[in-house]
Amino acid sequence: MNSEIVDSFAQMVREKGIDKDVLAGIVEDVFSMMVRKKYGQEARFEVVVNMAKGDIEIFLEREVVEVVEDPITQIDLQTAREMSGEDLEVGEDYGEVVPLESFGRRLVVSAKQNLNQRIKEIERELIYNEYSNIINDIVVGEIYQIRRNEILINHNRNELLLPKSEQIQKERYRKGDTIRALIKEVRKNSGNPVVIVSRADPTFLAKLFELEIPEMYDGIIEIRRIAREPGERAKVAVESHDDRIDAVGACVGMKGVRIHTIVRELNNENIDVINYTEQPEVFIQRALAPAKLKGIQLDKETKTADILVAEDQISLAIGRNGQNIRLASRLTGYELNVIKEGAEDEYDIELVDFKEELGEELYQKLTEIGLETAKDVIDADLDTLRAVEGLDDEKIHEIREKMQRDLEEAEVEEDEETEEVKAEGGTPSPELEESVSEETDEDETEDEAEEVEAKGVSKDDASSEQASKEVKKDE
Repeated sequence: MNSEIVDSFAQMVREKGIDKDVLAGIVEDVFSMMVRKKYGQEARFEVVVNMAKGDIEIFLEREVVEVVEDPITQIDLQTAREMSGEDLEVGEDYGEVVPLESFGRRLVVSAKQNLNQRIKEIERELIYNEYSNIINDIVVGEIYQIRRNEILINHNRNELLLPKSEQIQKERYRKGDTIRALIKEVRKNSGNPVVIVSRADPTFLAKLFELEIPEMYDGIIEIRRIAREPGERAKVAVESHDDRIDAVGACVGMKGVRIHTIVRELNNENIDVINYTEQPEVFIQRALAPAKLKGIQLDKETKTADILVAEDQISLAIGRNGQNIRLASRLTGYELNVIKEGAEDEYDIELVDFKEELGEELYQKLTEIGLETAKDVIDADLDTLRAVEGLDDEKIHEIREKMQRDLEEAEVEEDEETEEVKAEGGTPSPELEESVSEETDEDETEDEAEEVEAKGVSKDDASSEQASKEVKKDE
């Protein structure tokens, strides 16, 4: 029986990776508990576990006395001599080997349950330690179950969890696929630790760069900042610690072979790689590429920047749905405000259009202090807004950011509509019809004047001559 128990323990050592000495300690504790349940807390005993030989022995130690008062801790002289076969004396200790069968089925089952519980605790601790030591590292696993809000991945017989929030939204996953992901977090709970992995975290992108670019793995090139919208677009600021190596060129690789490997891994996510600099103006200009900027006005205290952009570059600067300027803002750490060059009247939105987001009560309070448009709220003094009940700094920042984003997107839509009208020769929208017609009339007048002057007659002389001809015709 002893041999069978130790053989099962040896199998646990091989399958679970539990240290032999740790397992031997657990066995000793479990059997010690079993002895105390049978003989009481005062019993003196020793449990010897020999994992190499496959042997477990339990020795119950009792004192040799003439008259036994406590049979658990004492034994009479005659019985001790008969059982040991030795010439023992009063006051000496007698060690009796206790067979496992003597404990009975009930104690053995209890010990087995206790042992299983202790083994599970060790397994949980091993899993927690294993993955806690590789947080922010990439692992490769196999998808074995796809649920509505999460994907379960098998990695070294351990279960990893890829939540919906950590997935690349446009990716499609199938059972049995091999997948790479970043170890993001390890949580302890009542069962096995929950290992959270991610493909949407910016660190996952950084680790992919390290895997594909030797100079980055060696520390010659360093990623300073990352801004990312998973599956859509990312901006990566890199810096070279060796003047002979171009950081951007090394990341892109010959004919883009290095960056294309990363792009394919991220479901064709667009990646802009730019050179990092400590100069905010230059960094902002690089971050807003491919748009060309006319000027930048910084406020380093409030971390805001006003960007002057030509009319034909504003859509590039803002990007589709404001994506380019949003990523550039995250990358640089500055709140970027795009200003169209030569704009006489700035676009604005009535505050009533934000009534649903603000709520009826907050909307009324803002209008009561004279704020009627989005621009009024954005330009309002901070202390004035703080005085409004229900507004704190975080809420004010959230409202202003929402209004600024809507203003920028509305301006881009207006510019795109104007360009479309000019390109296709179609009918402009009611808002643009008046300005377009005025430009057309002015162009026709200028063309007429140029034609007349080309013939050597001024515009006024030509009009007089035409009137004279009409009078003669009537006569």
